Amino acid sequence: MNKIQTLNNISPVGLDKLPRERYEVSSEIANPDAILVRSAKMHTLEIGNNLKAVGRAGAGVNNIPLDKMSEKGVVVFNAPGANANAVKELVISSMLLASRNICQLPGKTLGIVGLGAIGVQIANAANALGMRVIGFDPSITIKSAWKLSADVEQALSVDELFAQSDFVSFHVPLVAGTKNLLNETRIALLPAGATILNFARDGIVDEEALMVALEAGKVKYYVTDFPIDDKKNHDRVIALPHLGASTAEAEDNCAIMVANQVKDYLENGNILNSVNFPEAKMPRVGEFRLAITHQNIPNMVGQISTILADAKINIIDMLNKSREEVAYTLIDIESGIPDAVVDNLKQVKGILSVRAL
Repeated sequence: MNKIQTLNNISPVGLDKLPRERYEVSSEIANPDAILVRSAKMHTLEIGNNLKAVGRAGAGVNNIPLDKMSEKGVVVFNAPGANANAVKELVISSMLLASRNICQLPGKTLGIVGLGAIGVQIANAANALGMRVIGFDPSITIKSAWKLSADVEQALSVDELFAQSDFVSFHVPLVAGTKNLLNETRIALLPAGATILNFARDGIVDEEALMVALEAGKVKYYVTDFPIDDKKNHDRVIALPHLGASTAEAEDNCAIMVANQVKDYLENGNILNSVNFPEAKMPRVGEFRLAITHQNIPNMVGQISTILADAKINIIDMLNKSREEVAYTLIDIESGIPDAVVDNLKQVKGILSVRAL
C-alpha cells in the first residue's frame, strides 16, 4: 500500500487516478511514499526516509527544496502545460483590458520571453489576433518549436525583444538568471507607453524600477498576477490575486497529470516531467525491476552490474540517464531480488535510493 500525503486541496478528479486498493491518500499521513502539493511551502518540512516522490500540481516549484530532494533521491514532478490554456486566456484578456482606452491590438507588437507550453499558446493566440509577435527562448524545446506559429519572429536577445515590443509578457521560471530580468537598464529600451505583463513569477520584474517608469509614463500599464501591497492600488497597475491557473479545468488537468506521473514512478519507476531528475521511461519486459537513484559519477553502472552478477541475477534490459549531478538507472531482471542484494546496493557510495518493483 503506497501512502500519499496531500499538502493542499488536490482536485478529486486527479486523486481518483490513485486506486484506493493500492493507495492511501490523506493530508494527515505520516512518513508518506509521495507528497502531492500545489502552493504549500515545503522548505521547512522534514523529509522522511520513506519519501520517494513529490508531485507539484502546477508548473512552478519555488515552494519545493529541490536541492534537498535531489540529495535524498526524491524525484520531483510537475505538470507543465496542464494549466497553459488558463494562463493564456488571462494574459490575452489582460492585454485587451490594458489596451481598451489606448488602442486596438492588431498591428501592435507582443514580445514573449519564454516559449514553453504557456508562451507558445500565447504567441499563437496573439498572432491570430493580428499582432506582430516576437519570441525569445534560447532553451526552446523541439516539442514547443513544432507547435509555434511560423509567423512568430525570433529575437536574438532579450534586449532586442524589449526594444521592439509594445507589450512584453514573461513566461520563465524564477532562477538566478531571470531575477529582475526586466530592470532599469532594460526598461529604458522599451518603446514609450509599453505594457508589461508578468504571469510567470514574482521577482522577474524589478518592481521598484518599474514604478519609476510608470510615474514617468515610460510604461503605460503593469499587469501582474503577483500583487504587492504598496503597488496594487496604483491607477496603472492591474493586480490580479494569483489567478493565472485558477480555473476548475486547469486544476483538474494539473492534478490528473501529476497523479499519473507519480503513480507510474511508484509502480514502474518511469520518470516523466521531473524538474530534478532525467526523463527515463522503459517498457517492462519482465516481472521484476530495480529503480536506482544515484550520483552522476563514474562506474556507478559497473558497480551495480557487478553486485547483480555476483548474486547470479541476469539483466534483461537496462536504462541509465543523467541530469547534472544526479542519475537514474532502471534494470529489468529475470528473477526476484533478495533483500540482501538491495541492501548491498544501498551500501555503494553514491547510491541515493534503491527500489525493487
